[in-house]
Amino acid sequence: MADQLAIQGGAPVRTKPFAGWPVFGESDQQALIAALQSGNWGKLQGDQVRTFEKRFAEYHEARHGVAIVNGTVGLRLALLAAGIQAGDEVLVPPYTFLATASAVIEANAVPVFVDLELDTFNIDPKGIEAAITPRTRAVIPVHLGGLPCNMEAIMAIARRHKLTVIEDACHAHGAAYQGHRVGSLGDLGVFSFQSSKNLCSGEGGIILTNDDELAARCWSMHNCGRVPGGAWYEHHVIGGNYRLSEFQGAVLNSQFDRFDQQADTRDRNGKYLAGRLAKLPGIYPQVRTADCTRHGYHLFSLRVVADEFGMPREVLLDALKAEGIPTSPGYLIPLYRQRLFENLAFGPYTSYRASQPNLDYRKVTCPNCETISYSQGVWLEQRIFLGTREDMDDIAAAFEKVHAHRDQLAPAAG
Repeated sequence: MADQLAIQGGAPVRTKPFAGWPVFGESDQQALIAALQSGNWGKLQGDQVRTFEKRFAEYHEARHGVAIVNGTVGLRLALLAAGIQAGDEVLVPPYTFLATASAVIEANAVPVFVDLELDTFNIDPKGIEAAITPRTRAVIPVHLGGLPCNMEAIMAIARRHKLTVIEDACHAHGAAYQGHRVGSLGDLGVFSFQSSKNLCSGEGGIILTNDDELAARCWSMHNCGRVPGGAWYEHHVIGGNYRLSEFQGAVLNSQFDRFDQQADTRDRNGKYLAGRLAKLPGIYPQVRTADCTRHGYHLFSLRVVADEFGMPREVLLDALKAEGIPTSPGYLIPLYRQRLFENLAFGPYTSYRASQPNLDYRKVTCPNCETISYSQGVWLEQRIFLGTREDMDDIAAAFEKVHAHRDQLAPAAG
């Protein structure tokens, strides 16, 4: 039964688990205990968060880092720091986590969805140019799965039209474009340290920038509107307590010590697996452009074209699961098909009523995003790529096995 598909009773390609996440050990425990015993549990009293801000910013070639409670808050504060006003338009991709667009709403602005490049899964610069109106003030390119967007083209468009560029780098810790780390290529960059992320502390995030004024605004807003040197009850701008705790800072400093090696391992394994899978008909790994000098591989993304591979995505994923390979279809619908957008359920953030009284996301269509979401997209998690070359071979072998037996499964697709 070795040649029979596991879903039909055969032996699976893989029975042992892949790498777990998060990775932690004695050093993380010691860092947490040291922060606990210091008695300085908040950022304003301790030095763990400040140390991490400096380390992470320098690593990503940015002058400033402001650690905050999560990436969603980071995106919103970046928009506010950039001067986004009520009714302004911000261009975003529709194939991303909700926060990329919901942060725009919470800045009382209007998200405008721009389609993807089918091969890279990233926002299409040509679509950005076409979507610009007199109300457009910013664009948020998302480095999907850790693959850097075409930042040269995006920055050129932004400069021509005087747009602020906020990189959503929540998937892209350590990723590099033309030899430079993402997060410092635009005007601001935002990262997340949520549990699934390549560098994590359970929750958390950071805003990076090379602009002194933008950094000062972000710092003030994340610290209740205070300014350096000001009094405790002196508040200059709208803000809140969005500070990261010293416990999270301690974990991040400890985790960061092993991050670079992990990033190299993910990049090496992802590149190898993409080369293996690209040989199969109908399997198209996310195209790694020549400008990508390091892929973050928070996600390993690929497309399966049913007519070429021999079965639809759902049948393939079920077969791979039986073979011991954990996969996901990813984002199943574009963001503009979420009820939040179709029903304009924006709560108090209603500035669109004045600037765009006929706003109707039900009329939006992004064909490439819909193709990926509805029928072709497949993901593998970042933790898998912390394993060995043999792990990658098992994944490839499972895809190859399923393809070789496609005729046995094809009738299930109808």
